[in-house]
Amino acid sequence: QVQLVESGGGVVQAGGSLTLSCAVSENIFNFNFVGWYRQAAGNRELVARINVGGRTNYADSVKGRFTISRDNAKNTVYLQMNSLKSEDTAVYYCYGRYFRGNWYDYWGQGTQVTVST
Repeated sequence: QVQLVESGGGVVQAGGSLTLSCAVSENIFNFNFVGWYRQAAGNRELVARINVGGRTNYADSVKGRFTISRDNAKNTVYLQMNSLKSEDTAVYYCYGRYFRGNWYDYWGQGTQVTVST
């Protein structure tokens, strides 16, 4: 059973920084993509993802402020969040997706990020 466990959420003031971590229970190179979604007010949106080749994609709203990275030896994915804004407040979910004849998605339990003003 694949498990993704997030950590690092919390409360931070606007303009501050926070780093989320996602520990994956198996080799992250098994996944075509690993990354982060967030959900606020019922809408879940892609924040950032990185593919097996290292290519990254970001939501327009976080470009230049957030950075996704991975530690292959630790099977861990990170999301460095800088210059946080109140609209970044959400539950952040780590996810992994791989293709084995069909696409399979795996999700973490989520971690709350609250940006105070």
